[in-house]
Amino acid sequence: MSTEHPRRDVETLGVGDDWTGVRAVVTGFGVSGFAAADTLQHLGASVTVLDERVPEDGSARAEQATLLETLGVTLRLEPGATATLPDDVDLVVTSPGWRPESPALRAAAERGVPVWGEVELAWRLRGPGAPPWLCVTGTNGKTTTVQMLDAILRAAGLRSAAVGNVGRPVLEAVMDPEPLDVLAVELSSFQLHWSSSLAAEASAVLNIADDHLDWHGTLDAYAHAKGRVYENVERACVYNVEDPRTEQLVRDADVQEGARAIGFTLGVPAPGMLGVVDGLLADRAFAPDRQNSAAELGSVADLPDDAPHTVANAIAAAALAAPRRPRRRGRRRPLRRRLQGHQPPRRPRLAARRRVGRVDRRGARQGRPLRGARRGRPGAAARRGAHRHRPRRGRGGAGPTRAGCARHGGRRRGGWPHGRRRRGSGRPRAHG
Repeated sequence: MSTEHPRRDVETLGVGDDWTGVRAVVTGFGVSGFAAADTLQHLGASVTVLDERVPEDGSARAEQATLLETLGVTLRLEPGATATLPDDVDLVVTSPGWRPESPALRAAAERGVPVWGEVELAWRLRGPGAPPWLCVTGTNGKTTTVQMLDAILRAAGLRSAAVGNVGRPVLEAVMDPEPLDVLAVELSSFQLHWSSSLAAEASAVLNIADDHLDWHGTLDAYAHAKGRVYENVERACVYNVEDPRTEQLVRDADVQEGARAIGFTLGVPAPGMLGVVDGLLADRAFAPDRQNSAAELGSVADLPDDAPHTVANAIAAAALAAPRRPRRRGRRRPLRRRLQGHQPPRRPRLAARRRVGRVDRRGARQGRPLRGARRGRPGAAARRGAHRHRPRRGRGGAGPTRAGCARHGGRRRGGWPHGRRRRGSGRPRAHG
């Protein structure tokens, strides 16, 4: 009969803390499993690795197993190894794809042992000055989008790395002593399922379709796992205008104060979106005068091909990189003329509540933080509901002018819009 030891609290441990005495179990000995075991041993934890597969002689896994054994890691790599969980465990780090119903993980849940994924462990081990994460998930196009995002960041002169489901483990990049400015992170639904404290700078869900339902059970559970990428986002939640499920995930997410909802579309973008105007990639989310003009990001002809999914992936990558790409002055004027006469799709205005709150779903303005929201009390914009924006026409009905919305744009005869000034402001309230 084994003597039970007091469990070590691992919830507050970081990369600079003492992990000596922590008893950790890693389930799965693949790319993520090796990275987790190697990192935990390096931190001083006592590590045991469980896997049903026996490494083939001369394989890379066999070499990794020999290395870990030399470092003092206990390996149980044989059929039946995952049927039971060792006694006196403080933490379980699981490889993506392991079901919660697996015997070892079910035993951990019954004992109240924390179960983290490799991505969750990586997030908790970020040190001071750690690079921000720009995360991408979705059913299709994740790898292409992450590679495009990494290329955009590098072209902007940033030290970037494409990590996660794309190949290189996130944990390896986090523990790498070589400094980085930003990480482009591809995340699968499995990795997100085992992540709970992730708070990316910006995240995107490209699309949602039936996939991995044998693992998640239902489409709603699968979508919920994908939606975790939006939780606690700091700057931007990027969603697919043509896929309402992705927009709903943004609405349901708890985000940090100031986070914005940014849509991407293959059509003409509305304010707060990125899209395509006459073959040009157009930014109406981060452009200074996004109500009347758009920033030109490039041409569809610059992409490897003009397939719809390629264009959509490029726009999503541009939206994620937007806060970090250099500003180019003098590129807005040509697209202002091209936007005349176009009627972009009307989309619900999305915004984050103050502090950490749900994205308002009752009419807050697109791409702007909701003002005045408190717990249990919606802000003024939410109480009034979204009004219909009717663009002013220029002479001859040529299209919207710089005056913008007829309700909020410019002065009228007799004073300010609606006949009064808005309290606390010396000018009309700009929307979008």
